[in-house]
Amino acid sequence: MTFHTLFGAALLVCASAVAAQTPGALAPAPPLAVPSAALYQALGEKSGIDAFVSDFVDRMFQDPRIKSFFKDTKASALKESLAEQFCALSGGPCVYQGADMRDVHADLEIHKGDFNALVEDLQRAMDAHGVAFSQQNRLLALLAPMHRDIITVR
Repeated sequence: MTFHTLFGAALLVCASAVAAQTPGALAPAPPLAVPSAALYQALGEKSGIDAFVSDFVDRMFQDPRIKSFFKDTKASALKESLAEQFCALSGGPCVYQGADMRDVHADLEIHKGDFNALVEDLQRAMDAHGVAFSQQNRLLALLAPMHRDIITVR
């Protein structure tokens, strides 16, 4: 299975780095200045987002590369928070009320490789739920700036 079918890229800078490490991978779309409801609709609206986010969290909790980061995390709360965040970012009616990414990840010692594994899990989940690659890249481009707050080991 190629990287293209596994995930697309990740948050803008990370997405570019991941794509650069993977021959033949497509570069992510440029970030959208203002999310439109079109991406929200393309992701399947709230029910579609809830479905792939649930799958995504399940994959993260089982991924031997990163599951240790989630040992003290309640899966249902993470699913709800991520779905709310993705809904809001994609132009949906949700309002993200979760914690700041820098605060949540400050003490976790997350390396670029850990982050890339998470991105792969997200792409696999979106692939499994039929999210088009171009739409995956649009969402990833919106998430991209967060990598600066999530990767804590440089």
